[in-house]
Amino acid sequence: MIRREFGKICFGTLGSALISREGTAADSSPHGGGEFPDVHGLTEYVAKFVVQTGYDAIPQAVVELGKKSILDGFGLALAGARAETGPLCLKYLNTIGVLQGGATIIGTSHRTAPQFAALVNGISIHADDFDDTQLAVAKDRVYGLLVHPTVAVLPAVFALGQQLRISGKDLLLAYHLGVEVECKIAEAIAPRHYEDGFHSTGTCGPFGSASACAKLLRFDLGKTLHAFGIAGSQSAGLRENFGTMTKPFQAGHAAESGLRSAYLADIGWTAAQQILEAQRGFFHAAGGSFDPGAIFGKLGSPWCFATPGISLKPLVPLGRQTLLCKLQVSL
Repeated sequence: MIRREFGKICFGTLGSALISREGTAADSSPHGGGEFPDVHGLTEYVAKFVVQTGYDAIPQAVVELGKKSILDGFGLALAGARAETGPLCLKYLNTIGVLQGGATIIGTSHRTAPQFAALVNGISIHADDFDDTQLAVAKDRVYGLLVHPTVAVLPAVFALGQQLRISGKDLLLAYHLGVEVECKIAEAIAPRHYEDGFHSTGTCGPFGSASACAKLLRFDLGKTLHAFGIAGSQSAGLRENFGTMTKPFQAGHAAESGLRSAYLADIGWTAAQQILEAQRGFFHAAGGSFDPGAIFGKLGSPWCFATPGISLKPLVPLGRQTLLCKLQVSL
């Protein structure tokens, strides 16, 4: 039995245990309906966090947890390059004439432009659906409602980092900022977002990728806000596509979209500056409502890697077989 099929069986067996987990923050439950929160300055708060946060602000324990997820992501990209989607991605890049460039397509000898490397490597990381998973704070959040954090951020950081020749510290800082932003956005949006069919990794992920890329490109507040606005218009992903190749595509698209948004903002592209909280913005359009208290004042306080944690999906030896199960393990 191939790993993907075994994983689906494992997930079905463990599903009831996974969805029973409740968060510890009784005051963090997002609005499920009613009047939309009258909040101003939220997108600016998020952008300032990205612009102003330095490497020294990340606790060392959080840095070490992030390294584990990064290593996990690279390993999954190697495995995913051998999935059915791997050769198809190369055919696609060849079709549009971009199978050349400076960014590595993991698991192959090919290189391409950074945004396409982000797309393909993101697809590979999520191809087997074994990448890390955000754990929930709020009591009305169940497994699956939040995001796979690394897949939307690491491919973009790695691709852009190769272009810019960044340091390891710069990579880690950008990665952690991106993961923190996407996880807090996913925690804040009303549960209706996922329940009505949105794929949270595809919808919240572009904001994480854009945050990370904005940091690597050393954006000021204005450019970061524009990058968020552009990313908001590329937020996409539907649960109806689960079980098909388009599910990992949605994850890879999130990584690509954030990088594209940063590239456009860098050359002067403009966008709305209140894309998260506006009446016609992301939270309202995609979720109907959101919980301001789940994000205002919460970025880096605590870091999502510390509380409630990011789950890795471990190898479980079973005799001669090795089973990759979806277990909730808070690191």
